[in-house]
Amino acid sequence: MSELKTQVTVPIPRGGAPGYLRIATEEAFAPRAMFDMYRRLLADRAFDDPGFHSLWGFYLGSPSPRARGIIERLQDLGERRLADMEETGIDLQILSLTSPGVQVFDAATAVALARDVNDELAAAVASHPDRYAGLAAAAPQDPRAAAQEIERGVRRLGLKGVILNSHTQNEYLDDQKFWPIFEACEALGVPVYLHPNSPPKAMIAPFVEAGLDGAIYGFGVETGLHLLRIIVGGVFDRFPGLRIVVGHCGEALPFWLYRIDYMHRATIASGRYSFMKPLQRKPSDYLRENVYVTNSGVAWEPAIMFCRAVLGEDRVMYAMDYPYQFVRDEVLASDRLPLSVAEKKQYFQGNAERVFGLPPRG
Repeated sequence: MSELKTQVTVPIPRGGAPGYLRIATEEAFAPRAMFDMYRRLLADRAFDDPGFHSLWGFYLGSPSPRARGIIERLQDLGERRLADMEETGIDLQILSLTSPGVQVFDAATAVALARDVNDELAAAVASHPDRYAGLAAAAPQDPRAAAQEIERGVRRLGLKGVILNSHTQNEYLDDQKFWPIFEACEALGVPVYLHPNSPPKAMIAPFVEAGLDGAIYGFGVETGLHLLRIIVGGVFDRFPGLRIVVGHCGEALPFWLYRIDYMHRATIASGRYSFMKPLQRKPSDYLRENVYVTNSGVAWEPAIMFCRAVLGEDRVMYAMDYPYQFVRDEVLASDRLPLSVAEKKQYFQGNAERVFGLPPRG
């Protein structure tokens, strides 16, 4: 999370003025009630997750302008958020529950909270249907209930997919007990957005020691690991129609494709791990055919263009990462990409409309 900048001068035109709409695909929100629950979790120290305490102990307790501004903006689904979108030329935000969402609570609490969050999100979308779409929260702590809530969120509330904030209390989605979630998403034809979480307890110590547990590095390492576990665990062989979206230019995996393929093939051939089974395709094939990436937090031409080159121009979408990285100049950086107007429309608008099932908007 880079320094929050709120000083915006001349608004960036939206509404198709450059030849495309800007759809931002990884934009966070949080209900006030959930933050109150986080504060209680932090106060009683019953939840043994150093990453949660490091991240939310700071954001919910710091008097710094950055922390206060982020907490205020996360809770605003009205005038302030819409004004920020106007100032930065964002036509539509795809809203999702900020990390770690409901995934830090016991199963019963998480299931109930996910339902409440989704009702609140759906009401915000209904109030501003031209400016917001939403992804459903779900509680992997109870995979069957999570699948049911995803179906309710999509069929009854009109939400466009599901947000899962990476590991759930040290557990990863390649474990087959979580696969009802993937089954539901494949059947409904909606994507999973696999969003970062702080590294789990078994992994986090070296990151915290150097101040690298958050978005600077730890988030990407943990989420890239999670996605690669899903791939080598055979999830896409079992659910070939499943689509997963990841942010931050693919959590670095696009840059490792060659070596991942080589070493996966070598590891299978050596029989080093009895539990690692051959896949129907190379790991890079799943990244190109089942995975989409957004540039959230990476307003950097070389990385965006590289992802387009190795994954395909139909696989890369725009995101701001609001409010954590609310920076006007980063919107302009994407506007300046060396792409034609048609290619920019695909990057800013068309891919998001297709992946999230949004109605085309000109």
